Amino acid sequence: MPSIAPDGKPESPGKVEVQPVAKDNEIRKRIADILITTSWFGEPRVAVQEGIVFLKGTTENDEFKQWAGDLAKNTEGVVAVVNQIEVAPATIWDFDPTFQELNDLARGFVRLLPMIVVALIVITISWILARLTVYLLRRGLLARSLSHLLREVMARTGGMLVMLAGLYLVLRIAGLTQLALTVVGGTGLIGLVLGIAFREITENFLASLFLSLQQPFREGDLVEVAGVTGYVQRLTSRTTVLMTLDGNQVQVPNSTVFKSTIRNFTSNPNRRDDFIVGIGYDDSIPFAQEVALKVLAEHPAVLSEPEPLVLVESLGPSTVNLRVYFWLDGGQHSWLKVKSSVIRLVKRAFQDSGISLPDEAREVTFPHGVPVRMIEDEGAVESATAKPTAEPETVATKAEASLQSEAEEIKEQARRSWTPGENLLTLSSSTDDS
Repeated sequence: MPSIAPDGKPESPGKVEVQPVAKDNEIRKRIADILITTSWFGEPRVAVQEGIVFLKGTTENDEFKQWAGDLAKNTEGVVAVVNQIEVAPATIWDFDPTFQELNDLARGFVRLLPMIVVALIVITISWILARLTVYLLRRGLLARSLSHLLREVMARTGGMLVMLAGLYLVLRIAGLTQLALTVVGGTGLIGLVLGIAFREITENFLASLFLSLQQPFREGDLVEVAGVTGYVQRLTSRTTVLMTLDGNQVQVPNSTVFKSTIRNFTSNPNRRDDFIVGIGYDDSIPFAQEVALKVLAEHPAVLSEPEPLVLVESLGPSTVNLRVYFWLDGGQHSWLKVKSSVIRLVKRAFQDSGISLPDEAREVTFPHGVPVRMIEDEGAVESATAKPTAEPETVATKAEASLQSEAEEIKEQARRSWTPGENLLTLSSSTDDS
């Protein structure tokens, strides 16, 4: 039988011997039998005269025609070869190659059946082990104060690694070691590609994991992050939801929260506040400091430790500016209300002590003189000369309401509001409270 090279081309025939002595009819019969046996030629005809071989017939390509010529040339006793075989491509409706390919595929599938059965068994066992791993990790992580999202991610990651190990084993059994290594390496590559394609989503998701792990704040804490001040409602897989002091719900992306500076006013409830008050140059600075310190010492919302301070800030155009520092418990009192109360009481104490409160903005110039008009009505005179009502000595006025913190009211508004997403801080908050 003729042989075919790996590239599909027929290999050149070797030396053909005709024993004992080559005759024309023997040469013709020998070459014709070989051509018919190959089934590469249609109606092959061989004629030999005086050692000259004439080849006729049809074939599918030039390689087969060349092979027939080489066959005749290498036959013993051949003087010359006249190759008249015509190259006629096979018709497109020739299904023999297709049937042959299907036959080869069927045989290959039958040979692979044992390997396929083993692969299915390994994949099934890997799937069962992966599910068991996820279950055991979930149960094992319940004892730790982790958020639900973090526990779920860790459990599913363990199951995915077990499933990946099973897939690697199947590929090794199939003899596809290189493909197995490619799959293992490609898993990280796919993760990298997805991370680049969904960069913002990936950043927010990873930031939520780190925030759940580090827990820089708890549910209900008053924080300032990315320029937004509010009470923490919940931490979702994408955003941190805050209820601002004016009752608005703000969602800050977790990636922004993780990369920003977080000010937690609840972790340490004590807070220091300050304001500036200006006195005249003719007034005694130590005396003004003593008056302000007395107000701070007698105020019920101002803490004695750390002690309040009254320091000289600067020398203005018409005033000596004093900065008043004081501490308060932000968990019990509102610093806005306490600051308002302290400023009002310091101003009244300065006035009662004869300390002037000048301001260049109060200076008025009358370039054309001061107009004077006589008032004849006694009621009008009494009204014009009446002194304003004295300021109250109470710590909190009706306008300031109580000095109590409004945190509970804002938290109640937050509980009544609709907030999207699962709260990842619920577990950590409940664990700490217990």
